[in-house]
Amino acid sequence: MQQLPIPCPGHLIPDVTDRFDAAYRAAKAQRAVFVGMEREGERWTVKADALTAGPGHVVDAAVNVAMRAAITHLVHEREAGSDAFAGPVYFMLHGVPSEKRSRELAAAFHAALYGDLGPLRRAVPGADVDQDGDGAG
Repeated sequence: MQQLPIPCPGHLIPDVTDRFDAAYRAAKAQRAVFVGMEREGERWTVKADALTAGPGHVVDAAVNVAMRAAITHLVHEREAGSDAFAGPVYFMLHGVPSEKRSRELAAAFHAALYGDLGPLRRAVPGADVDQDGDGAG
């Protein structure tokens, strides 16, 4: 699997349905943040994991706050299932309604885990996603 660019546009987010293990191993071998989406019936799951990037990759506290705020908002708005997982280094959304939306969210998660909250802010505008985690927007 080819390493993803940073930031990664949504159309390049891999569909890892039926090949999650191989994609995860590839990200780990590349010491890159894992991101992917899987089809589950009519809905999609988005997964992002910073552990694959290795011990030198640190997810800033402000990023964790922003990711949790975005995931909480998506669950509250019923864009994702209540079984979402919000960090601190692994993030997952079940029940995303469309492939397009799952790609957008996966790309935003990927960028955030590399320190760029702009795509997350645009993908989840109703959430309190800010640069420094102080809630000031």
